[in-house]
Amino acid sequence: MKIIKNSRFAVASLFSINGAVFGIWASRIPAISSSHDLSPASLGVLLFLAAAGAITAFSMFGRAADNYGASVITKRASLFNSVILVLIAFAPSFWLLAVALIFFGVIHGGMDVSMNAWAAEVERTNKRPLMSSFHAMWSLGAGIGAGSGFLLATYNVGVLMHFTISSIVILVFTLSIVAIPYQPEQKPQHQNKPIYILPKGSLLVVTVIAFCASLSEGAVADWSAIFLVSVSSVGDGNAALGYTMFSFCMLVMRLAGDNIVLKFGPSKTARYSGLVAMIGALILAIFETFMPILIGFGLIGLGIAVIIPLAFSRAANDKTMSQGAAIASVATLGYGGMLIGPLLVGFVAEATSIKTSFLIFPILAFLIFILSKHLSIKSL
Repeated sequence: MKIIKNSRFAVASLFSINGAVFGIWASRIPAISSSHDLSPASLGVLLFLAAAGAITAFSMFGRAADNYGASVITKRASLFNSVILVLIAFAPSFWLLAVALIFFGVIHGGMDVSMNAWAAEVERTNKRPLMSSFHAMWSLGAGIGAGSGFLLATYNVGVLMHFTISSIVILVFTLSIVAIPYQPEQKPQHQNKPIYILPKGSLLVVTVIAFCASLSEGAVADWSAIFLVSVSSVGDGNAALGYTMFSFCMLVMRLAGDNIVLKFGPSKTARYSGLVAMIGALILAIFETFMPILIGFGLIGLGIAVIIPLAFSRAANDKTMSQGAAIASVATLGYGGMLIGPLLVGFVAEATSIKTSFLIFPILAFLIFILSKHLSIKSL
């Protein structure tokens, strides 16, 4: 029982560390861009390279998790994840920064797959839903990391000092976590199988559900402030509250998500979640005043918060694919949604209006609602 509790603590801690590293990096993007004198196009290229590195790593880390154990791969990746910020901070040129960000994407994205696979193992061992709380810890870590960036930037602490101190603290914490014992599950794949295996049957539907949720999340992150400024004519300060409300509601729902799933089951939870997200999306479509729109963003956050955790749990228990490969396939489409979402909203907004472009959200929520039955593990 002690090993089970320790394993749960280890996974939760590594989720928070992974989130903290991302939050720290994201909070200092403006400073890094300024120090390297990057144009918007150059910054866009660097962000794309980081995302491409992550997508490339998903399937490789998924296979490695199957062959050597998810906990083993997660622990090793977490050590690299702890020091990657230093490589970014010390990069003296655009090209070396590009290399550092590709490596950041590979390690951060690969760890995302392996730690979700490990989380699924711990969830099965505990015989109760846990995935939502693990993702809540990622959100909490990201918030703390971003908060540290805001605080230190306010006091004019440079990126080099910030990233170096953060890496030392994170590395010490990580070393204490990876020492926790855990017997890994190993499910070797056949060597002649391709690195990336396309999901089939119900798992394909699960990846579509994950795609809808992640596309919504990515679009809200990039466009919520612009939506509020354009539709409600608010200032930049109030405009930032849209994503703040969205993120806060996601965190609250993920903290409560495991108990909700335990009571109602994955399918019913996803169905009601899709309905809540749909109501929030329709509020955005109907109203143009600040407070209703803020409530709409909050409801979308509540609605999609547990969808990705449920998708990973369902993938990890799939009967047609190994755990690592299944999670990798969901992650690939998931991140693809985050990349495509902001672009799709931008193109539609350019052709019509920002208000019209946000009509994509009720459509995505409706798809989650009608496809929710495929998230049931009992139906496997």
